[in-house]
Amino acid sequence: MNSLKGKNIQLRALENNDLEILYRWENDPENWKVSQTLTPFSRKLLKKYLDQAHLDLFQIKQLRLVIELEESHLPIGLIDLFDFDPFNQKAGIGILIGEKKEREKGYAREALKILLDYCFSILLLNQVYCNIMESNKTSQHLFTHAGFSLSGTKKSWIKTSSGWEDEHFFQLLSQDWLSR
Repeated sequence: MNSLKGKNIQLRALENNDLEILYRWENDPENWKVSQTLTPFSRKLLKKYLDQAHLDLFQIKQLRLVIELEESHLPIGLIDLFDFDPFNQKAGIGILIGEKKEREKGYAREALKILLDYCFSILLLNQVYCNIMESNKTSQHLFTHAGFSLSGTKKSWIKTSSGWEDEHFFQLLSQDWLSR
């Protein structure tokens, strides 16, 4: 897959040399809350994942892309399509800016725009969606700014160390994205 480029970033396929950065981001307990990860990932397991990352989206129903700074080619995060359903023309989206010093610089917004253009113009999806915890106001703002609408709330959906937390379900239809 060719790089998908924006003004400041590009999205690219995972490469074998991304192993150490994936290991660091996936094993950061701060990220576990949003990814709902409960245990660390081994390098062996991540290597196996990277060995299969080249498989076709239509085959594995998932696409993970690296968000990298255009000028320096520094990987700063990941953006995912998951639960890809070509028959019903929908997929989920998740995003992580793993490099904490690169957060709140507009890179997630730019990456999301690039991926949404790809989803609606190349994959011809009818809709994309995301699930965001009630406490994650930053992600809620990111997705609503991109045009996603709150479609529902799953009450007491996620168990946290401080109790149960609601999770919001957001959707964006292609007609709404393309008419912007």
